[in-house]
Amino acid sequence: KELVGYGQELAAELSHQEAKQKINERYILGLAVAILPMNAAAVPSILSGKDVVMAAETGSGKTHGYLVPLIHNMRSMVEVHENKAGRSEPRKFALVLCPNVMLCEQVARMTSNLHGSNGHPLLKTMAVCGNQGWPVVQPDILISTPGALLNSLLAFDPRKLRRTVFTRDVKYVVFDEADMLLCGSFQNQVVRLINMLRFQEKQLSKAVGLAVDGSVETDSMSWIDVKPEGEEQLDSVPDAETQDLDDDSYSEDELIEEKVEGQKEKVENPNKKKDHLQSRKIYKRSKQYIFVAATLPESGKKTAGGTLRRLFPEATWVSGSFLHRHNPRLEQRWIEVTLETQVETLIDAIKVGWEFKKLNSDTSVKRTMIFANTVNAVDSIGKILLKDGIECMCYHRDTSPEERAQSLKAFQEKGGVLVCTDSAARGLDIPNVWHIIQAEFAASAVDFLHRVGRTARAGQSGLVTSLYTEANRALVEAVRQAEVLGKPVEGAFSRKRSFRRKLKKK
Repeated sequence: KELVGYGQELAAELSHQEAKQKINERYILGLAVAILPMNAAAVPSILSGKDVVMAAETGSGKTHGYLVPLIHNMRSMVEVHENKAGRSEPRKFALVLCPNVMLCEQVARMTSNLHGSNGHPLLKTMAVCGNQGWPVVQPDILISTPGALLNSLLAFDPRKLRRTVFTRDVKYVVFDEADMLLCGSFQNQVVRLINMLRFQEKQLSKAVGLAVDGSVETDSMSWIDVKPEGEEQLDSVPDAETQDLDDDSYSEDELIEEKVEGQKEKVENPNKKKDHLQSRKIYKRSKQYIFVAATLPESGKKTAGGTLRRLFPEATWVSGSFLHRHNPRLEQRWIEVTLETQVETLIDAIKVGWEFKKLNSDTSVKRTMIFANTVNAVDSIGKILLKDGIECMCYHRDTSPEERAQSLKAFQEKGGVLVCTDSAARGLDIPNVWHIIQAEFAASAVDFLHRVGRTARAGQSGLVTSLYTEANRALVEAVRQAEVLGKPVEGAFSRKRSFRRKLKKK
């Protein structure tokens, strides 16, 4: 179905009149995007220009849910910029951040596959990750990991020119797999990037406020034109983030309490340490932030959801119907195993999945994903299956990026069995995976939801077989009870430690 139909059907479903008017069919003609409830909810929210948090179950269409309105807005901006040829105005662009190279490349492919009526991609998309360096031609959408982006912005830039021009020209910032980006090893990098972007917003707001006519003259230099400077100059240059924040009394705490134009004033006890912040940091926003996640726990201030509530209190939240809940399109099988029975049970489960697939699909391609908790377990399962005559591929962090890419390509094109760690559980969009097997039960609620989310995507059905031991029995009972009651698995949420803590309490 061409997306001109998508635009018409979506407009018919939306009650937001402004969103109906903004959906421009010229830009989305010829695209093939499934009509999903998540899209209908997310598109008008993003088109409104406000910060948006998209939290919905896996396979609900979140990527297209932010790409379609983003491309629409960017196309409008590109036209405006082209019509102002000759004027010294910088060209704006969108930034999409993903936690790893595979997801960056997947989003880049999805974006490039969105074609106009002429058969060409609607926008120019480039990725900065892996072996792909800094662009030589300015893209409309730049996709990167936080680490690769910071390395490109901060290295060999003692005068801060590249980062200044880059943060000036970013108009839209998307954080894909936001819960992962806001926790663990990514957190400091992402907070640093947010600080840099908001610092630039504040500086622009100040400049506009001081200007007589409300306009600001900007240098037309593009961020891709800023060349790296000599390495020897870096030794005497203070840390970029510290310098930027100290120059204006900025800090992470201050960022969390920050106020923006239009936000209601809070009355606090004047003796509290941070009360002076409540009367400061009121500025006009010039960027839009979009956070996308399939799991977004909010059970504490330090969780990803809690962090977003503090960082972006005015953001619009768009939540899926089955966020953190059992997907009714999933058939789940639970089998308790022992050390003696687990191999035989695993092989039987694979064969049962093949039969399930025959009954539920007309296609001949069989795709089964088997999850284990460690690299050693994945390799061991791979050897056991091969010995039993079941061909399989292994996917984990110790395989090279080239091997992982080849395994995914073969799995997508030919099907088969993919034995993997949780590195394959998050974000990868592999169509028509009919069976998920947990050879080892997930180590966290987040991992569990992402694993089972590899099947029953985009309205299809799927089968999940979970093998568990006596040590996991109490946890399995709790998860199954939540499934029966239709409740979220929120009680187990605390990244990477949730299930373990629950078991200790038992």
